[in-house]
Amino acid sequence: NINRCETMFVFETLQKWRHSYTASYSIYDREHLYLYIFQAFVYDYNIFLMVNATDSGAVQLTTNGKKNEILNGVPDWVYEEEVFASNAAVWWSPTGKYLAYAEFNDTEVQKVEYTWFGSEQYPETVAVPYPKAGSSLTKVKLYVLDTTSPFNRTRVKPPYILCSVTWATDGRVAVQWLTRKQNHLVVQIYDFDGNSWTEKQVSQTSKTGWIGHYMPLPIFFAEDDLSFYKVMSDAKGYKHIHHVKDVSGIATPITSGKWEVIYISKLTNVAIYFVSNEYKGIPLINHFLSPTDLWYEMMLPPNFKKTKKYPLLIDVYAGPCSQSVEYRFKLNWGTYLASSHGIIVASFDGRGSGYQGDDILHAIYKRLGSFEVEDQIAAVRKFIDMGFIDKDRIAIWGWSYGGYVASMALGAGTGLFKCGMAVAPVAKWEYYDAVYTERYMGTPSENSEWYKNSSVTPRAKNFKTVDYLLVHGTADDNVHFQQAAQISKALVDEQVGFETMWYTDKNHNLGGPAHYHIHPHESLSAEMPR
Repeated sequence: NINRCETMFVFETLQKWRHSYTASYSIYDREHLYLYIFQAFVYDYNIFLMVNATDSGAVQLTTNGKKNEILNGVPDWVYEEEVFASNAAVWWSPTGKYLAYAEFNDTEVQKVEYTWFGSEQYPETVAVPYPKAGSSLTKVKLYVLDTTSPFNRTRVKPPYILCSVTWATDGRVAVQWLTRKQNHLVVQIYDFDGNSWTEKQVSQTSKTGWIGHYMPLPIFFAEDDLSFYKVMSDAKGYKHIHHVKDVSGIATPITSGKWEVIYISKLTNVAIYFVSNEYKGIPLINHFLSPTDLWYEMMLPPNFKKTKKYPLLIDVYAGPCSQSVEYRFKLNWGTYLASSHGIIVASFDGRGSGYQGDDILHAIYKRLGSFEVEDQIAAVRKFIDMGFIDKDRIAIWGWSYGGYVASMALGAGTGLFKCGMAVAPVAKWEYYDAVYTERYMGTPSENSEWYKNSSVTPRAKNFKTVDYLLVHGTADDNVHFQQAAQISKALVDEQVGFETMWYTDKNHNLGGPAHYHIHPHESLSAEMPR
């Protein structure tokens, strides 16, 4: 419902990537009994504008759109996944007079190809422009056009990664750009004087890692439409709300403390609404890794007794700025394992996890696969010391980055883990996308030694002492099947026995029947010898 008189209908949807899909839309006016047509839309990678919403005619604003080459108004794969987390790259000014849109040029980006088996006699090959670490990135141009004169547009040429576009008024827009290293942010504020756009600039640099939790959060203009509010790291390394005067660039903290603002939800003329972790939660493990507090949670079986020994399953993600330990009620597969199989299911947020300050967050900067893996191992040792864990029945499992950490932990050769499962894991960071990987690792050429150290495949020989289940979808557009294939190859080369499950034509989420098929294998620790 748009304004209680109009209803939007979405139909004929077809999923593309994580956030994007194609669909047909209609807006039905219940009061006047007719259908509206969208004022602007993207079709076949070009932007169309309806000069009159009740007119069926559309003006084509761009003509260069072409699949896998030029995309107007919709992000390419890497921008959708790693930057915008959205399927749209158009931004209306407050009254709709101006429309900003991005053009994504993938002509110099190498393509990843994978097989779509389908049901036909011959399988298809799917090609997706996918910039991997150290390779050519998508080139982006930002345009602003006047809808009263649709072909009168202004180009804002960036040398950086486009992060966000925020309108204050019809004559003022703020654009955030990141350098490729993602440790330097530029906020460009453009003002329109009637003929052209003039620019003012505010910048931010991180000396310890990357800017933001993942990507820099959008800015919120104050009531004066000149200054703005932004979440950024303070002098002590905690993410807090700052008030920035656009001319001086001086950022004044509005919140402070050893906690973090997650994001600003809404700004009014009397209040700032935001989400934070200011208030205390659940118990933690104190000072066993470093002089700080680190969080864990356990799901315990019914009628739990400290005098009894229980199998332990570590449910891990541990990616940069992740949070697995949450003070909230949840029901998941771990709940079933704890309640029906008598397994303790535990998660732990170590170094590299989010919302605890930059010292913890940036500990893994340029060294993925180090502290976040070591801390999972250290947590298991601490759990054993609690006295109710059967040290001969400990397993670990994870999905995506969690599959990577599970594999790295199993390959560490500690003897702690008896078995484990990795779903859609990364094998080598050189194979993953440039925006994500370089944010945390830099490029392979400038950090070659740690790219080698962070790979799963050199640890293959250590898998001889564990039972390992490797799971992947053959149509994974995110962590490509190539990653699992390389792990499989390395294990075979070392004559390591292991189990695999390939899900045909399934993507990173293993949706549909595959998702339900995989979960019984998470209880593999229940099958360990008693």
